[in-house]
Amino acid sequence: MQPLPEDGERDWAEPGVYTVSPGVHRIPLPLPHDALRAVNVYVVTDGTRLVLIDSGWALESARERLSRGLKALGADLGDIDEFLITHVHRDHYTLAVELRREFGGKVGLGKLEEPSLVRSGDPDRFPMEAQVGLLERCGAAPVVEVLAKAFGDVRHTEAHLWEQPDEWLGPGKRAIVPGREFDIVHTPGHTAGHVVFVDDEAGLVFSGDHVLPHITPSIGFQPVPADLPLSDYLDSLRLVREMPDRRMLPAHGRVTDSVHARVDELLEHHRDRLEVMGAEITAEVTTAYEVALRLGWTRKSRKLPEMDPFNRMLAVLETGSHLDLLVAQGKLTATEADGVRHYAS
Repeated sequence: MQPLPEDGERDWAEPGVYTVSPGVHRIPLPLPHDALRAVNVYVVTDGTRLVLIDSGWALESARERLSRGLKALGADLGDIDEFLITHVHRDHYTLAVELRREFGGKVGLGKLEEPSLVRSGDPDRFPMEAQVGLLERCGAAPVVEVLAKAFGDVRHTEAHLWEQPDEWLGPGKRAIVPGREFDIVHTPGHTAGHVVFVDDEAGLVFSGDHVLPHITPSIGFQPVPADLPLSDYLDSLRLVREMPDRRMLPAHGRVTDSVHARVDELLEHHRDRLEVMGAEITAEVTTAYEVALRLGWTRKSRKLPEMDPFNRMLAVLETGSHLDLLVAQGKLTATEADGVRHYAS
């Protein structure tokens, strides 16, 4: 395997090592049985020190793919000096923990991810425990039922992969390799402690799941929910939009030339969804679940019952986050009865 130039012609998830810019290489790692298909990890090196932006999921297939990619760059897994993680989801964090145990290397994670990391490491936690509570507030008992059938009542099986990082990352400049520093920017929304890494000199932004080129990131999917995750997300998008435009290196999807262009599309998407969802609230349609049933989802405009249980959950929770923001903006009102939130215009 030899490093290839990042030319945009290949399928972004095709195995390989792709040179994004001098000293920066992209290695897509597999996500079996996941619609996202792969997660990009980025190798930053000066030839002596080697840092990874995100690490992949702790799967043997991902580890093998990463090992082959590093060998193409003349390195091994044991040569990784540091992992800088954009957020705490398992496809970004857990392989770093596994490799640290075996080879050493430091792990850095955004400080505001700490509550969710601690909860993720609780072996008594049920999968998606927090999301079940949110679904019940959304009036989505049928989605809770299909989730229970799909995932059962087994306890959390990956608790051992959620060890504490060596460093809690805060905003500001930080040395990466000799002669190169990144600006760490806090971008909550997708998760409460999500960060992006900005390389001013090279004109790059490692955008994690904050800005993705082809899909809209899920909002607030984490073990410890935020109060208004969509508000946080939109503020974070505007923050990136106010910064100079840069080449976007996302965690899923191809590298693109303008982060601003995609941010504009995402802001417009959420403006449209806020308007559409707010308009669905009537005397007969009062819950997030009822609104979600009336909308189309994904680019194919699929109806909620046509989706798999996991994505039904995400769709309902996204609806709830939009309606809650409309309440915060004074465009809707909300009351609760028997644990279910009802909206009115």
